[in-house]
Amino acid sequence: MLEKLVSLDVQLFVFLNGLGSESFDSLWLFITKQTHWTPLFLLLLYVIYSKIGIKQTLYVILAIAVLILITDQSTNLVKYTVQRLRPCNNPDIQSVMRIVKSSKSFSFFSGHAANSMAAAMFIYHLLKPYFKYTFLLFLWPLIFAYSRIYLGLHYPLDILCGYLFGMLTGLFVFRVYQFTQIKYFPL
Repeated sequence: MLEKLVSLDVQLFVFLNGLGSESFDSLWLFITKQTHWTPLFLLLLYVIYSKIGIKQTLYVILAIAVLILITDQSTNLVKYTVQRLRPCNNPDIQSVMRIVKSSKSFSFFSGHAANSMAAAMFIYHLLKPYFKYTFLLFLWPLIFAYSRIYLGLHYPLDILCGYLFGMLTGLFVFRVYQFTQIKYFPL
């Protein structure tokens, strides 16, 4: 069963990765770099500040820092335990895939997917009382994580597991944040 799942994962990766084109490579290289998302982060920080004030925004920044620390370290722990080769390092598919970017670290599961989904989940729950279309925030991890497939760095299952871990972690940290705000730092 696991072998069949991995085989389907590789086939889906080859298909999705094969949809790429050299003319779009620079766009996806730009998208995959976390620092290029800084304007979005600053906009979200401003929106959060404008809705909940400076004191609560500082608590949110602390909570998100803890959230990223948890997802990042958990991702690394799983990657070095599972040790799944990245697609760009898999000799079985190198001849049928596009390698736009290489990395020597392991693949399962995607830290980009986990971190971005965890942050999006946390911010979604924080802002949904204020905005009707807050769900659009989930476009960010979707685009961000797809860039990893496009570039040849992650399989779809790496992304999916990163998303699931990020969703659970983001929700958990948000609930802890809510609890501490009610109990220790009321508005």
